[in-house]
Amino acid sequence: MIINVTNVSEDEVSCANCRACCCRLEVMLITETGVPERFTEIESHGVTVMSRLEDGWCAALDRNTMLCSIYERRPWVCREFEMGSYECRVERADHM
Repeated sequence: MIINVTNVSEDEVSCANCRACCCRLEVMLITETGVPERFTEIESHGVTVMSRLEDGWCAALDRNTMLCSIYERRPWVCREFEMGSYECRVERADHM
């Protein structure tokens, strides 16, 4: 599937309008950042991932504010997923 992200500029994505689309992605924990165990689970392959709720959202996402409740201890993958990046805009286009 090809997603057109050319009409979404990087400047359009901010904390005020983010909508946390990336918080629907599966996140494997590949480094130790101090993520509380209550937000993790071990998959059948033995890989530790961020827990997701039944509706697919990350369990650490505060649904009232749509902000990460463990921001200072978020996984490395989340730290590297830059707001407004190409990958961010692809997820936004896919979920909006």
